[in-house]
Amino acid sequence: MKLAVIGLGNMATAMISGIIRAKLVAPSDIYGSDVNPSQTQKAQTDLKINTCATNEEAVKGSDYVIIAVKPQVYESVLPEIRACLNDAQTVISIAPGKTLSYLEDKLGTNASIVRIMPNTPALVGEGCTGVCRNANVSDEGFTFVMKLLSSFGKAFEVAEHAMDAVVAVSGSSPAYVFMLIEAMADGAVAEGLDRATAVRMAAQAVLGSAKMVLETRKHPGELKDMVCSPAGTTIEAVAVLEEGAFRGTVMDAMSACAEKSRKI
Repeated sequence: MKLAVIGLGNMATAMISGIIRAKLVAPSDIYGSDVNPSQTQKAQTDLKINTCATNEEAVKGSDYVIIAVKPQVYESVLPEIRACLNDAQTVISIAPGKTLSYLEDKLGTNASIVRIMPNTPALVGEGCTGVCRNANVSDEGFTFVMKLLSSFGKAFEVAEHAMDAVVAVSGSSPAYVFMLIEAMADGAVAEGLDRATAVRMAAQAVLGSAKMVLETRKHPGELKDMVCSPAGTTIEAVAVLEEGAFRGTVMDAMSACAEKSRKI
């Protein structure tokens, strides 16, 4: 099993690290390329993978090809890949906004294509990835792709029309959560807690709360109500958040994110 990775930035290297840790593909069977020589050298040194001078060299002979470059350079990269792609290979695209029909137009209607949207917590093995495929991808091939993606977090198959929502709810959302953690820490510092402890406590509170949602399977509103004692401190804070349109602002932000994804 050979894997090609076009683009060796943070997301790609996080994915490769997870794949290697899970022993799904050996480093000696992974071939990477990047226009930035320092990125290529870092991947070779840190991950012990093969690095290639060109995208074509990486793609030839590989069973799966991950395209992890910016959407803006797809127009130049995809023709290079198409020139050496065969029907037995599966292409995995990361770019938001690049639909299956767009990818089929650029790579050929016979190409087996999977669209994914991972997020940066993949760097710590807690990624969240939305996945969809075209009709050319076999069930066996798709099962293996899901194993690859699950090596650095959780993977969810979704309908393609929902991929822009995936960008908003998981792809971009770590930024919203980091802002929340920062704001919570700032508030704690304003109340007298030292900065280092405030950041760690805010981050742990978010981690623990997320784990409660996942493990109890209770509705987030129900879990919120469990914390809000009558005339207590928490409901006082919730009232201030509601006055500031906290939930509505988050929803508006996600809507703007999804709309931008559709336009890329």
